[in-house]
Amino acid sequence: MFKSIFSKLIVLFISIIIISFSITGIMLYYMLDRFVYSEKESILKRGGEIISNSLYTYIENSNTNMQLFARQNLESNMEYIMEQTHSYVWIINPQGYIGFAKPETDNQYIPKQLRNKLISDSGIPRLPDEKQYRKVMLSGNDVVEKGDLYGLFQDSRLTIEKPLKMKDESGKEKIVAAVLLTTSMPDVYQLQRSIIGFYLYSVGISILVVIILAYVFSRRISKPLKEINEAARIIAGGEFEKRLNIKSRDEIGELAVSFNNMVDGLQNLEEMRRGFIANVSHELRTPMTSIRGFIEGILDGTIPFERQNNYLAIVRDEVTRMNRLVNDLLDLARMEAGEVKLNLIDFNINELIRRSIIKIESILLSKNINVEAYFEVEELYVNADLDAIERVILNIVHNAVKFTDEGGKIKISAYKKKDKIIIAIEDNGPGISKEEINRIWDRFYKADKSRGRDKSGTGLGLAIVKNIITEHGQEIFVESEPGHGAKFTFTLNKAIDKGIQS
Repeated sequence: MFKSIFSKLIVLFISIIIISFSITGIMLYYMLDRFVYSEKESILKRGGEIISNSLYTYIENSNTNMQLFARQNLESNMEYIMEQTHSYVWIINPQGYIGFAKPETDNQYIPKQLRNKLISDSGIPRLPDEKQYRKVMLSGNDVVEKGDLYGLFQDSRLTIEKPLKMKDESGKEKIVAAVLLTTSMPDVYQLQRSIIGFYLYSVGISILVVIILAYVFSRRISKPLKEINEAARIIAGGEFEKRLNIKSRDEIGELAVSFNNMVDGLQNLEEMRRGFIANVSHELRTPMTSIRGFIEGILDGTIPFERQNNYLAIVRDEVTRMNRLVNDLLDLARMEAGEVKLNLIDFNINELIRRSIIKIESILLSKNINVEAYFEVEELYVNADLDAIERVILNIVHNAVKFTDEGGKIKISAYKKKDKIIIAIEDNGPGISKEEINRIWDRFYKADKSRGRDKSGTGLGLAIVKNIITEHGQEIFVESEPGHGAKFTFTLNKAIDKGIQS
């Protein structure tokens, strides 16, 4: 069930939402618990303060004509506080007798089991346990009780006891009464339950919305991934025409672009592989056919004795060319496998360029190609593998000769730029198109045969050049426009101990 990315994303989104809401709900529950309890306690204390002030006024006016009005005000305030706070409001004296009560202690609204617990002396109700009132009488401070008030009630309640202090004839302050307000705990937490209920309702709606959104976004993520997977299966079967059409601008869109680029590369590589096989087959089959024919001619006497040496020389040249092709293939394979170790030494790059030109002098003369060399100084030392760099120069110059018409010109430059030595080889041949510039370094790739008369190349020379320069940690690039020749430029490290000598 959870094997697909789509189902995993759905489960992940829903799990995150449920965990987040659960943590938030738990924190909200405890915060509300403290808040509601604290708020109810504060309300009861304010009610107790109002009643305490009214009681003080009533006692002060006990011997005046204002007594009746003060009593009515006291009872009215007690009635109001009782209704607003849903609590019992009693006034008790230091002995625990209840002087005023709302509701009345003999009222039908007082539970019978509670009325039966109140001790009645001469018709005046009294709290049965001193613990229920002695604490406020002894401390003289507000007392907050949470519970059944020492067995007086059958349910858990919040009780506030507020003392009333007055001065006697000697001026000494004493506690003459206490206001007791008690309310049921379910009433205290009614607001909490309402908020939690609304929160759970909101959570249910939120989870439903999140499931819908998670489904939509998961589909948007998983659908293109399925397309990529399906395209990968098709391409793995050898069909390179498949392309992705995903237009999103996120990482999946970038993946689709990279995927298409990879397919382009694979398609180009497959085309080059096929071309390479055809070229190598041709390069090997043609000389092998010639060699076989010449040898058979010598063995059966078709070729006269006096001409056998000429044909054997041709056989030798063909064998040499095949050997060179095989060596290039082996060298390129070793380079790409990292098996070729460079022998870095300091040498004069100018002298190496001169020697390289001398080696191919016969080819240059056969096509009447003029070579111009521009050296910034007489001796320019680099740190590199001498044999490998010679191979780079010869391959690039051979390439330039191949695509340069008779009577053409090749220009070779060597100069210093910052801490690098720059070598540039430029011809005035037909140039390279922009499409070919991006592919000339690829293995097996052969540029358009119409660019030169020499068809003997196998597309390995520039791939070998690129590997050698890369192995040196240097750069090589080409500049060309069709009809304006091509310029190959590569960099080498300057020899630190030799520097530049002029």
